[in-house]
Amino acid sequence: MVEYTIKDVTENDVKELQAISRETFKATFDEYTAPADMARFLKEDYATEKLLAQINNSDSRFFFLMVKDEVAGYLKVNVNSAQTENVKPNALEVERIYLRQKFQHQGLGLVLIKLAEEIARKENYDYMWLGVYENNLIAQKFYKKDGFTRVGQHVFQVGEDPQIDYILAKKLD
Repeated sequence: MVEYTIKDVTENDVKELQAISRETFKATFDEYTAPADMARFLKEDYATEKLLAQINNSDSRFFFLMVKDEVAGYLKVNVNSAQTENVKPNALEVERIYLRQKFQHQGLGLVLIKLAEEIARKENYDYMWLGVYENNLIAQKFYKKDGFTRVGQHVFQVGEDPQIDYILAKKLD
């Protein structure tokens, strides 16, 4: 496996967080999304002020996965009021888990999901949950292999496009 380090994201990292967020979201969902909807989403959802507010929210945490001196991917977890919805009691939400394309299929996605699980276990959460796009079959297979099961679905708005995300949860023993 590739050597890596995990770095907590701070306000000083907002431009790098914005860059990787826009790059990886576009790479993952561009084929499913109209150009105007994608442009609007990338501009609004990854606006500097919005990312700073999330970084400074004590119920949200971002982590960079570093390979050498490059940000290979990132993870965002939410607890309490920062969760995008109330899926399970005493749960940690994995809101974002993304890798740059050149770092995919090297076991690094597993590193990030296991980091989220380690946090959840250390902080005594009973569940982890996340939303995954209905057409992202590779990610669904990855999460199923890690013990997540589908417990519902919700709309994930991308510009004017209401996309369907499956909600997956994992019980932590």
